[in-house]
Amino acid sequence: MEKGSTKKDGLRLAWSFANLLALIVAACLGFCGCSGLGGYSNESVFPQDVTSVYVEMFDNQSFWRGVEYDLTDALAKRIEAQTPYKIISSRDRADTVISGQIVTVNQTVLSAERETGRALEKEVVLQAVVNWKNLKTGALLIDSKTVSASATYSEWQNQGFGYASSLAANKLAERIVELMEKQW
Repeated sequence: MEKGSTKKDGLRLAWSFANLLALIVAACLGFCGCSGLGGYSNESVFPQDVTSVYVEMFDNQSFWRGVEYDLTDALAKRIEAQTPYKIISSRDRADTVISGQIVTVNQTVLSAERETGRALEKEVVLQAVVNWKNLKTGALLIDSKTVSASATYSEWQNQGFGYASSLAANKLAERIVELMEKQW
């Protein structure tokens, strides 16, 4: 019986040694696996050399008026809320300036009532070209990037074009702020 128990003790000892070795290897790989590859970081996703942004009024090349005000306002609010940057009201005091133009505003019918052909649901699509320039260095941080966003509405739910264009402008502002992040 003693001979069998030493064999079992030897197996247990070998098994625990193998588990300990596997745990050490896993810990070493876990601690150093990402550091050399540029893995996880707590660094900001936005450029650090920028502290302030001046938001120019967007130009509107479409026939729908007022959309440029919604987009400019939504973009200023998104930058202030979601980035480390401060919105500056004077271009002369800002580090950077973001500008652009709304190139298209489209409205399409998504679904129609069978009997009358009246639209049940419509979609508004906004498309803009955006530029972001560093005023200190003259470098373009965003160079004529085209961004688009859409929103749906239904007149049967007391929603109109103004409601949907405001939603689309807010989504477009969110996409522009995403463009402001550093490239990976």
